Amino acid sequence: MKRGFSTGFRAGLMAAAALLAFDMAGAPVVAATPGASVASQSAALPALMPAPSSAQFPAGALPASGGFSVTWDSAPTPMLDRAAARFNARTAILAGGARAGASSAAIPVRVHVGEDPNVLTVQAKEGYTLSVGANGVMLNADGPTGVLRGFATLAQLIRVGASGPELAFATISDAPRFPWRGMMIDTSRHFMSVETVKRQIDAMELVKLNVLHFHLSDGTGFRVESKVLPSLTSKGSHGEYYTQAQLRDLVAYAADRGVRVVPEFDVPGHALAILLARPDLAAQHPVDPNPKNKNNAALDPTIPGTLELIKKLYAEMGAIFPDQYFHAGGDEVSPKQWTTNPKIVAYMHAHGFATPQALQAAFTADVEKILASQGKIMVGWDEVSEAPIPKNVVVEAWRSSKFISSATAEGHPVIVAVGYYLDLLQSAGQHYLVDPYDPSSVGVTREQANKMLAKGGDPVLINAFLNDPAPPPLNDAQKKLVLGGETPLWAELVTDETLDARFWPRSAAIAERFWSPAAVRDVDDMYRRLATVDTELTALGLQSEVNTRRMMARLAPEDPDAVQTLVSAIVPIRNYRLNRYSGAHGDHLDEIAEIASPDPIASIRFNALAARYAAGDHSVAPELRAQLQAWKGNDAAYTKVATSRGLVEAIPVSHDVASLATLGLNALDGNAGVSDAAARAVLDNNLAQLALSTDITAAFGAANTPVAGVMIAFAPGVKALLGK
Repeated sequence: MKRGFSTGFRAGLMAAAALLAFDMAGAPVVAATPGASVASQSAALPALMPAPSSAQFPAGALPASGGFSVTWDSAPTPMLDRAAARFNARTAILAGGARAGASSAAIPVRVHVGEDPNVLTVQAKEGYTLSVGANGVMLNADGPTGVLRGFATLAQLIRVGASGPELAFATISDAPRFPWRGMMIDTSRHFMSVETVKRQIDAMELVKLNVLHFHLSDGTGFRVESKVLPSLTSKGSHGEYYTQAQLRDLVAYAADRGVRVVPEFDVPGHALAILLARPDLAAQHPVDPNPKNKNNAALDPTIPGTLELIKKLYAEMGAIFPDQYFHAGGDEVSPKQWTTNPKIVAYMHAHGFATPQALQAAFTADVEKILASQGKIMVGWDEVSEAPIPKNVVVEAWRSSKFISSATAEGHPVIVAVGYYLDLLQSAGQHYLVDPYDPSSVGVTREQANKMLAKGGDPVLINAFLNDPAPPPLNDAQKKLVLGGETPLWAELVTDETLDARFWPRSAAIAERFWSPAAVRDVDDMYRRLATVDTELTALGLQSEVNTRRMMARLAPEDPDAVQTLVSAIVPIRNYRLNRYSGAHGDHLDEIAEIASPDPIASIRFNALAARYAAGDHSVAPELRAQLQAWKGNDAAYTKVATSRGLVEAIPVSHDVASLATLGLNALDGNAGVSDAAARAVLDNNLAQLALSTDITAAFGAANTPVAGVMIAFAPGVKALLGK
């Protein structure tokens, strides 16, 4: 599995004053300037995400209780008619039940659509302009996809005011920064239902993501019905797979929402599921169906039948997925799979391949030829770029940002995944500050590499993540080759029930990084808007909240609220430490750490308010006090209901949350100096763990693992209240 290691992000915020202008009639206009800190006007600005390229918000709004009436300058296609229907249905929900288009008071929305022969390609026209004023709405889209993007923004302009739902006045000009803005769903390790995948596609449309990278084969399972090679389904899927009819429906569903589906069938490594059907093509014999590590098994690239299999498989799968791009994997091929096979070693000597990487480069070139003959452009993980390969192979950088530099320097188009790995369980704020153009943003320093080597790390693996010295900035030619980025979510600890909560709302913040101008980097304002967007996505169908609540009720049916209150105060350990923790506990997926969010909204807000209090704004004291009292008072309730295995281990955490809440209350009462030493030790330990969580070296060796695999998220706020 691809592991994205990240260290200290270069997180300098670009703050500038928000502009306050006036229109011709003297009414105030808030002009949202890319890169501007909008803290002082935040209440006046709509919670748009992604932030538009440019926007002005004149004072005023239209009542939205009557819904919307969409008209077209020219006859709409069936796809656009369906888009308008979705828009009306969604805005009715966001407006609190307004009847879409049914009232004479419906807001008129006039749409002009330009022609676009490149719909559903990386050249698709997604730009639009939007004007909302007293006479209604004018949406001018460069192409059909631009209509979808404009509708998404228009829906976010709805707010519920004192007089009911209303649509804020706005003048917006918008277009994406990058044409490839993706999410990667791993359905091999844990199979995801069609309904679950469709929910993600709906949410993608709402935040302007446009590529679903669908990881469909790996060591754990091959998830597609194959009629050409039916043993792949009968032996490699373990009974959980998508029929071809289901996938064609899914592709059409995504296309309707401006989302392309790019499949991944990983070769030559991560091939166990394939080898269960074709053991004759394995690099190692016999094929162990239940190895300790299911990621290692690899194909034998020296057997003619291997490429014959790939040609047949890719032809069949390519017909299901019509996108121009096809992901062939190419990552994490264990050298021992080949170097301990005498026949493969002899082949390497006979053909002049000095290293396994050189052999893989030749194999990659053959796979690229197969895909090209089938009308596809090959995508591969960054391992494929470590030796000469055809320049038209798209490289997906995942180990270190340096591969953005090296691959584009060799003329390869690049997709950036490094810095956006959601299964690292990093916060939205960390991901948000990683820029796809920055080859120095993510990687391991020399000092960190030395620490990992001292702990027994693999030198070859560590070198791949080493980003020291950092590469120079990309030149203009290299920037043109960066297609965009993706948010991968590997599913060892993710199921149908937890997928929504692990993807969202963090994917919305990363979607802004891929769409909005580079200067949009104010983390505080991002979180302000993210809370609203998360609520909207939930209202429109995401199951994060209901699924999480169900998990809590399953663990504590007498009082799930006690679990929810504790979860609001904690974050799971990061950088794959939770994988190790869960593995040591038998891979159960009922730990409280697997319910906890990387971005607990209550703790994020508490920390922000505590910083304001420490800076002298004591008006926030009542809200701080109420939150601390809630956390303190929850300890008894949680201890009472924590009878299941998944909750018992967190009882000490509940006690520690109460101790820190008491510390904070003492500080608000002016009694910080009388705090007990044990509570101070809890504070120091959690602050140290939170700091450690940003250091990837903590994922190596015997790092001290916090109780229950969680950290107390509001510890920084308590420290701020204590004044040191």
